[in-house]
Amino acid sequence: MKAIVSAIFLLLVFTQATIADELAKQSQNPLGTIISLPFENNFYTGIGPSDSSVYALNMKPVYPMKVGKWNLVNRFILPAIYSQGQDMVVPTGIEIDAGYSGLIELTQGSAFGLGDLTYQAFFSPAKASKWVWGAGPAFVLPTATEDRYASDKWSVGPAVVALSMPGNWVYGILAQNVWSFAGDSNAADVNKFLFQYFLNYNLGDGWYLTSTPVITANWEASSGNEWTIPLGGGAGRLVKHGKLPVDYKLTVYKHVEKPQFGADWNVQFTVKFLFPKN
Repeated sequence: MKAIVSAIFLLLVFTQATIADELAKQSQNPLGTIISLPFENNFYTGIGPSDSSVYALNMKPVYPMKVGKWNLVNRFILPAIYSQGQDMVVPTGIEIDAGYSGLIELTQGSAFGLGDLTYQAFFSPAKASKWVWGAGPAFVLPTATEDRYASDKWSVGPAVVALSMPGNWVYGILAQNVWSFAGDSNAADVNKFLFQYFLNYNLGDGWYLTSTPVITANWEASSGNEWTIPLGGGAGRLVKHGKLPVDYKLTVYKHVEKPQFGADWNVQFTVKFLFPKN
């Protein structure tokens, strides 16, 4: 009897671990069919001549839909930003690039507010294959509530994703470029490229190693100040709180290429709530 109980217990533990591992891989898939609500906390340090800091919370809900033989993955990114002011006068128009949080103008005085909203719509074949891909439009809407975070422009452009999930690996790329087409005529034009590679290795029991930096190029910036390139990585784990799976991830990135006053480091802590279909 004890042997049977032990076998059942071990089977349940193994099943739960397998489910956690599979959910972890699905959580790492930007084209996954699971509804999710990530809260991505970004801490940027070493900014400007005063070595100030920026905190950016990116709220990134994902809502997938089935459209015939296609999946439509709707991704939204709404940043809430707090930036420390510079202790000294900074020339107007000096900006740093905070990835999905957008461009942040450096100035004196601290401020909190919402940034511009990004919406990505990826159409992806519903039929499974070795490589998963998706493409569609990316829109940036001028929703910022604070001037230093606002583009004051409507922007649009193409976005693509491609990935593979062999064995314990989940790896791929995401890229987009948006151009402004409307908005405040006195505001600077927008022409911004974003590239993100994601490399994840799942260790078991929901644990994984990860590197998912957001590389950007602001083509409107002056020569030598276009690129922001972070390198680094970290680890994460998917945990089930009752029936609710939650994916926790901590990463650290060094900006090896950046504008003159760009951030030196980015520490990122993400909490992602998953809502798989029963």
